[in-house]
Amino acid sequence: MKAETIAPLFANNRAWAASMTARDPEFFLRLSRQQAPQYLWIGCADSRVPANEIVGLLPGEIFVHRNVANIVFHADLNCLSVLQYAVEVLRVRHIIVCGHYGCGGVAHAMGHGELGLIDNWLRCIKDLYLQHANELDRLDEASRLRRLCELNVRQQVANTCHTTIVQKAWANGQELTVHGLIYDIRDGLLHDLEVSTNDPRQVPSIYRLQR
Repeated sequence: MKAETIAPLFANNRAWAASMTARDPEFFLRLSRQQAPQYLWIGCADSRVPANEIVGLLPGEIFVHRNVANIVFHADLNCLSVLQYAVEVLRVRHIIVCGHYGCGGVAHAMGHGELGLIDNWLRCIKDLYLQHANELDRLDEASRLRRLCELNVRQQVANTCHTTIVQKAWANGQELTVHGLIYDIRDGLLHDLEVSTNDPRQVPSIYRLQR
């Protein structure tokens, strides 16, 4: 890629930095000294779902991990490393798993096409579809996709709660809640899926650490 093709990004960056400094001359100085977010956002990599903007938070106020279809996979060292750092070092109080309606990853998992390596990443959503096939197969295609996007968030909230990282935090008395939200690109609004979890007793016993 030639450097001039991203020249507008530098111009945008300078304008943004100038506007932030004009509004708050000490903003970047404070930001450079520490980050102390209260939230970890685990979201989809979709370019239409920018975490900070959706919830109206400034840089430094939300710690973000994004991947295709907002999946929390127990062998994904990238996601687990972010989760551990957020919980044990930054000591966030809220973990937000946020999916979105119309997710391309979820839609692809519902079909039989081949895209390459990503097909393997999305296998867990096919597994999820199979678990809920009786419900999903009764719906029309648009409703099926919306419902599977919701079910995926619910499953990733559960997966997050099952990790040893979250279990240890709870065992140590750390205040930590895992939330499941879904974003509607059509109107820009977030919806609470009402699966917030902040106590190991809300988790199946097989996943609970015994201290």
